[in-house]
Amino acid sequence: MADQLRFDGKVVLVTGAGGGLGREYALEFARRGASVVVNDLGGDIKGGGKSSVAADKVVDEIRKAGGKAVANYDSVEDGEKVVQTALDHYGGIDIVVNNAGILRDRSFLRTSDADWDIVHRVHLRGAFKVTRAAWSHMREKKFGRVIMTSSDAGIFGNRGQANYSAAKLGLYGFSNTLAIEGAKNNIYCNTIAPTAGSRLTKTVMPDEVINVLKPEYVAPLVIYLCHESSQENGGLFEVGGGYVTKLRWQRAGGAVVRKKGVQMTAEQVRDCWNDIVDFETNPDYPVNISTDGAGRILSIIDQIENPEDPNAYPNPGGKGPEAAIGSKMRIENVELSTRDAMLYALSIGVSTTQENHLKFAYENSEDFSVIPTMSVCLAFPVMPGIMKSDAVSIDYTQLLHGEQYTECFKPLKSDEKYSIEGELVDVLDKGKGAIFITEAKMFDKNEELVSLNQFTTFVRGAGGFGGKRDSTVAKQPLPTPDRQPDAVVSEKTSLDQAALYRLSGDYNPLHIDPNFSAMGGFEKPILHGLCSYGFAARAVLNKFCNDDVAKFKAMKVRFSKPVLPGQTLQTEMWLEGDKVHFCTKIGETGQVCLSNGYVILNKDDRLAKL
Repeated sequence: MADQLRFDGKVVLVTGAGGGLGREYALEFARRGASVVVNDLGGDIKGGGKSSVAADKVVDEIRKAGGKAVANYDSVEDGEKVVQTALDHYGGIDIVVNNAGILRDRSFLRTSDADWDIVHRVHLRGAFKVTRAAWSHMREKKFGRVIMTSSDAGIFGNRGQANYSAAKLGLYGFSNTLAIEGAKNNIYCNTIAPTAGSRLTKTVMPDEVINVLKPEYVAPLVIYLCHESSQENGGLFEVGGGYVTKLRWQRAGGAVVRKKGVQMTAEQVRDCWNDIVDFETNPDYPVNISTDGAGRILSIIDQIENPEDPNAYPNPGGKGPEAAIGSKMRIENVELSTRDAMLYALSIGVSTTQENHLKFAYENSEDFSVIPTMSVCLAFPVMPGIMKSDAVSIDYTQLLHGEQYTECFKPLKSDEKYSIEGELVDVLDKGKGAIFITEAKMFDKNEELVSLNQFTTFVRGAGGFGGKRDSTVAKQPLPTPDRQPDAVVSEKTSLDQAALYRLSGDYNPLHIDPNFSAMGGFEKPILHGLCSYGFAARAVLNKFCNDDVAKFKAMKVRFSKPVLPGQTLQTEMWLEGDKVHFCTKIGETGQVCLSNGYVILNKDDRLAKL
């Protein structure tokens, strides 16, 4: 199979590989070219005894099939010895699958200290010892994949398994921290909760169920998560019988029960209970401790303790953030150089392989033009400038760019200087958050209006001030037609696309620094939404304007999903009247990243090239 996920040159350690799931993992890794360390103590399901038979049998199977494998009979509590086997025989370690486990099922009152301790020693401490022993070698290579094995008992709880469920959920927390610490060194850690027939599940499942829950229905997920092409990190997956699904946290809208200077009481909790447990109104899906955990609590505490602080809501005078409407700032002498125009064009996908590339990428081209959406880059500084001003005080890390509108009154010219005037034109109360609408007008040296950009940003945690919910000044997105698109443009972004685009003026470290993107809840740096915006603008320019920038009047879009550099942007377009409706999808996933978009064409200047 030409596109088979191969592991040639990789060293894989599977603990508890003498039977069941571990055996299937070991066999499958070996079939795909890996050198496998088959670890199994050879004890019974309660942790007693020791034997080399189970591990030797699996190693023999692998070798007879032409694979490479070596046995290890140490307890996972001796993690250094287990990993040393990989180092001695294969010179390294790339992948660790923590699969070893035992059961000591007892009702809670009958669970002894020994029952509790041995289960935690094998499952949780064993995974810790093995993974820690392998970690420095993975870090040195700048590559590693780690699998933790949890269970539904750990996620949901199960009668008679207090010791087991506690250890299994502990593995998930352990995995989450390793995912954060390892990301910068390309070490990814994920957790699976498998349901499969094994010697452990024989004690809790009937034979007819075990027979259809084969280990080979779990192994493919493990293989994919451990492959170098997989970018999944910090995930939790249920898998069994051919079904795979990812789990995530959901948090109810909640309620701020306490007020400054007033004692908090149980009665207040009781009275707010419906809001506390309401998952229908303004739920969120926390993924990151810095923004969604203790940091969020501290932010709420700050709002409670400092209601009249000029740096927190409500704003001075008790008028709420609407008091900041009308706040302005102006930037003079903003230069648009020819070099900047060409760099912007390259950063949104212009390529020398394209027919009209000289028009946007070569300064001596007869019809050299600046792509209209570059006005966003020039206007962009006024948006964070106003949002960080004394008039508008928010937690900038909670800001999300929700929508964008660009209108062109005159074509942009290179080697010109412009003035940008920004104004906060509206603020909307959306409950758990607030929407701030900022407009930036760009004027040429004669003070003639060249472009208008409207930035719609959502700020988490800034709502609840009793303001209006709808705006009369916001440019509204429009639904896409319910028919086949008139044109489709598919372009693969570069792995360096975000690094290139940021040179056009958006230096947010979220798009370049893995540590910063991890703090924002992303596994790796994401592509700028405005970069995807530029790709979509180019698609419409090419298909419906013959790359004539004078035919491009205005553009509106909603940002719906983050894109990773290297993914494909597929823009689907529908021509209706003087508008080209569009949406942009991520080619690899089919998810919509730009939705409800449209471009208005200059009247009587439409030129379709389907």
